[in-house]
Amino acid sequence: MTAGIIERYAAYLPVTSATPRVTLGEGSTPLVRSSRIGPALGLDQLYFKYEGLNPSGSFKDRGMALATARAVEAGARTLLCASTGNTSASASAYAARCGLRAVVVVPAGGVAAGKLAQALAYGAIILIVKGSFDRALKLVRQVADDPAVALVNSVNPYRIEGQKTAAFEIVEQLGRAPAELYVPVGNAGNITAYWRGFCELARRSGASLPALHGAQAEGAAPLVAGRPVTRPRTVASAIRIGNPASWSTAIAARDESGGTIDAVSDAEIMAAHRRLAREEGLLVEPASAAGVALLLKRAASSAIGNAEPIVCVLTGHGLKDPQALTRGSRVPRAIEPTLKALRRVLG
Repeated sequence: MTAGIIERYAAYLPVTSATPRVTLGEGSTPLVRSSRIGPALGLDQLYFKYEGLNPSGSFKDRGMALATARAVEAGARTLLCASTGNTSASASAYAARCGLRAVVVVPAGGVAAGKLAQALAYGAIILIVKGSFDRALKLVRQVADDPAVALVNSVNPYRIEGQKTAAFEIVEQLGRAPAELYVPVGNAGNITAYWRGFCELARRSGASLPALHGAQAEGAAPLVAGRPVTRPRTVASAIRIGNPASWSTAIAARDESGGTIDAVSDAEIMAAHRRLAREEGLLVEPASAAGVALLLKRAASSAIGNAEPIVCVLTGHGLKDPQALTRGSRVPRAIEPTLKALRRVLG
């Protein structure tokens, strides 16, 4: 059995011998070398960190394993979160694993069907509230001081600590840090975690540091605008957040790494989404394609140069948002099962 992130990286994490080694087998996700998109851009070393192959289908499982372990250690009986979907699925899975109750608060109409189905299947108590994710997060933070309840959003420091392990894996898989890393940005915990992970490795081993490039959706780009967005809108529901909890640390990651945080349109996101599936065989939810969309946008303006290797983080699996997979496509009508009809298709 593959060891989880706590077992593999205990020396780098805030755990003790008394911390339970909670795991669903998270981490150890593949770093897939691009076969078509990279060569089309003139990039020989473009890679995709495919985080959708974590147990609940997203990168959230890394931080959730550690947050749940520390919650169990502290005697909490309930995992609580606000979510646009992936956090709720992950929290519900780890709560079920440990015999805890999961309570998830989601914005009305703001969660992809696949993610809501996951939380229901894991047995979570779901509260659907009017308004945005930001209002849902504000609500749950008001009960964060209850010792029986563990708030497991990325405001929980153990979430960021667990998520930084993805940076460790990339360095292990590449044999070095990438020159550039592209990552979607919603609540901004993940770009914060990657920077923390790379910096810790640099301090310990003298490893180089990458430039981090964060991608926000145009309709939900508070870090680009420099102010909160009251009504965030984007097809990429996982990053539909108007006031990121990790705002200051994300800006620090951008500035300290010499990177950027930029916006991409929904059309650019969905174009990258299609290319990942049709040219690389990688099925992702729309938000996962935001980093690739930013890479394509920067490549079109010759902003990349010769920086290689490059890693794009694909944060969640495509089955999280099944409606997005068929958007703009038509299911073919049934035909007679004849050899003539088959030959017509085969050309």
